[in-house]
Amino acid sequence: MRYIFYHLSLQDMAMSKKSLFEPSEVDLSIVCKALGHPARIRIIKILLAKNDQTCQQIVDKLPLSQSTVSQHLSELRSANLVNGKNYKTSVIYSVDKVYLARAQKMFSELFYSHILNIKQASLF
Repeated sequence: MRYIFYHLSLQDMAMSKKSLFEPSEVDLSIVCKALGHPARIRIIKILLAKNDQTCQQIVDKLPLSQSTVSQHLSELRSANLVNGKNYKTSVIYSVDKVYLARAQKMFSELFYSHILNIKQASLF
């Protein structure tokens, strides 16, 4: 019983810690976590090259099992990078280009905002 209470306390603490950060920082961390595996990066590349593919079509392009690719697609969907739409007995996956553009903006702001500020400051 004591262990369960301790475990819940750690979980509650982790949940409350996110509230200490800006929503854009939390969103970017979710995207980074989703892109934290090379298979998921490859899946994004596959879908960008040819959108609207089933899991099996993606599996055919990867050295991974169907269940593994399905798990990776689930992670990408959770991060809003990929959409899935039911079609008959399959799910058709595509990149959410609106959210991908938002993620790109978040990365640009993180990595290049200081450069832009320096260039702007040097112009004056």
